[in-house]
Amino acid sequence: MKRAPISVIYDLADLSDGGAEISISATEEQRANLAEWAGVDSVESFEGHIDLRRKSATRFAYEATLTANIEQSCVVTLEPVHGQLSLNVSRALHLTKLPPGAEVTARELSATADEGQEEIQDSHYDLAGPLLEEFSLAIDPYPRAPGVVFNAPNNKDPAESPFAVLKTLKKGG
Repeated sequence: MKRAPISVIYDLADLSDGGAEISISATEEQRANLAEWAGVDSVESFEGHIDLRRKSATRFAYEATLTANIEQSCVVTLEPVHGQLSLNVSRALHLTKLPPGAEVTARELSATADEGQEEIQDSHYDLAGPLLEEFSLAIDPYPRAPGVVFNAPNNKDPAESPFAVLKTLKKGG
């Protein structure tokens, strides 16, 4: 598994009741590593804005926006294809290992059964992780330059198809 090109570790135990807003802006070196990691020609920009909120001693809300500009090669012509990604990322984080001195209330215990929560073992959380995950999923795996259409070659004679052969066998031919 390739190492993540961007990592921003944040200690959720230090999160105040007012929450925190964190911005991530990839450097030129990080963008080059990100392009290699994601399998694209280049990443021209990668900007994330994260809003963290404490829900309880073990539950946190992660809301983020990501904008990225990438360049890929057209799968038909190999011309450069520019793409812009604008994503909203949302996670409900559940810390399963309690920090020292923390207590869990009955209300928090019932909330742990919620589906869709991301269980984390440590309060040190990589804020870039969800952004990278959503970024990689949003990349078009088969980019095409505007107006380019792929026309598959028609080399087969319909009479030579395997189904045509089966048809002749069925007729006793």
